[in-house]
Amino acid sequence: MKKLLTLIALISAAVSSWAQNDFGRISLDRDMSLPIPTMEAEKSASVSAAQKEWTIMVFLNAKNNLEKFGIEDMNEMERIGSNSKMNVVVEMGRMEGYDSSNGDWKGVRRFYIENDLAKDPFGKTINSPMIENLGSINMGDYKEVIKFVRWAKTRYPAKKYMLILWNHGGGWTKDNPVADKGISYDEETGNNIDTPQLGKIVREAGKLDILASDACLMQMAEIAAEVRGGVDYLVGSEETEPGAGYTYYKILAPLAVNPYMTPEALSKIIVLAYWDSNLISSGVATHSVIKMSEVDGLMTRMDAFAKAAMASGEKAKIKEARDSAQKYAIDDNKDLKHFADLTAAKVSNQALKAAAQSLSSFISSRLIIENKTSIIPSSNSNGIAVYAPASFVDGDYGEIKLATETKWDEFLKWMVAK
Repeated sequence: MKKLLTLIALISAAVSSWAQNDFGRISLDRDMSLPIPTMEAEKSASVSAAQKEWTIMVFLNAKNNLEKFGIEDMNEMERIGSNSKMNVVVEMGRMEGYDSSNGDWKGVRRFYIENDLAKDPFGKTINSPMIENLGSINMGDYKEVIKFVRWAKTRYPAKKYMLILWNHGGGWTKDNPVADKGISYDEETGNNIDTPQLGKIVREAGKLDILASDACLMQMAEIAAEVRGGVDYLVGSEETEPGAGYTYYKILAPLAVNPYMTPEALSKIIVLAYWDSNLISSGVATHSVIKMSEVDGLMTRMDAFAKAAMASGEKAKIKEARDSAQKYAIDDNKDLKHFADLTAAKVSNQALKAAAQSLSSFISSRLIIENKTSIIPSSNSNGIAVYAPASFVDGDYGEIKLATETKWDEFLKWMVAK
C-alpha cells in the first residue's frame, strides 16, 4: 500500500506541475544469417497475458559510450513502471569499457519495468525483473528489433504499441562511422541499422501506433517515407539530442494517469516532455510528431517541387535557398519547410513558386501535428528535415523509397551538377 501511495503521489505531482505550465512556451546493415522466429513459434514459447491498453517497448542499445545514460533512463522508467493497464518492457545491451554500475553485467537482457520508487528513491539501481538473458547479440542488426517487438507483443499484448529506438542517430544513411549517420550503433560489432532496414522492421514486426527515436537527427522525410504504412505517428528530432535524451518518467506518468489516451495524444506528450527537459539547450532542442497518414501527400508534393525546380531554369536561386535553409549538426540535413519557403521567396518561376508554397503549407497544416524548437527564429525549424547536399549525392540514396518513388534524388543530383 505504501508503494502504491508513493506512486500516486509522484504521478499527481508530475501532472500538477505540468498543469501549471504554459504548454505553448514550456511543458511538458547488415543482414545477419540468423533466422527470425515466426509469430507462431513465439506464441508457443510465451506465457499468455491479459491484453492491456498500452505496451511500451524500448530497444535500448547502450553498447557504446551512452551506457551511463541508458542506466539513468532505466531508473527513470522505474519511477513509474508498468501497471494493470500499461506494460513497459526494455531490451538493454551493455558492453565493456564504459559504465560499471549495477553489477557491471555485459550482453543483452530483457526487462519488465516495475516501479521501485520506495526501494530506490534516488534512482541508482535497476530493480526490475530480468525476463530473459540473451547473451551477446548484435544490437546493430535490425532483425533483433523485429524479434524484440514480436516477443513483446506476444508476451505482453495490448491494444496499442509504441516502440522507442534508443541510441546514437544521424539520419537516413547507412554504413557511416559511429555517431554520424544511421541508428542503433553496436560498438562491439561495428554494425548499425540503416533506413531501408527501418522499413523492414515495421513491415515484419507488425503495426506500431508510435515509432519514436530517442536519438539524434532522425526526424527526416527519408525515414518517414520508409516506415509509412506500418506506423501511425513518428516522433523524433531534426537536431542532435543531449546524451540524457528522453526523461522517461515525464512520458510514463501521464500515461499511467490516463492509460486510455490515444496514440496522437501520447506522441504529443513525448514532444512536450522532451521540451520540458531540454528547453535550456538553447539552439539545439527540437522535437516533433509526423502524422504518418499524410506522408504519401508529402511525397507527392516533394515530387512536384522537384520536377518544377528542374524545369524552372532557376538553379542558382534554388541553390541559394538550399544553402540558406536551416541546417543541423549534419550540414546536408536541411529543414524542408524552410527550404521551400526560401525557394518560393527567391524564384520568379510561377510553377515553382506554387509547388514550393504547396509543400510548405502541407507540412505546417497537415503533416506536422506537434513541433517544439529552441532554434531562433523558430520559423526556421518546422519539424521535418531532408537531405539536401551541396557538393555530391551519397551513392546509397538511390536505395531508399523517397528516391525510388519520387524525383527527389534526380533533383538533388541536378542541384549539385556543374
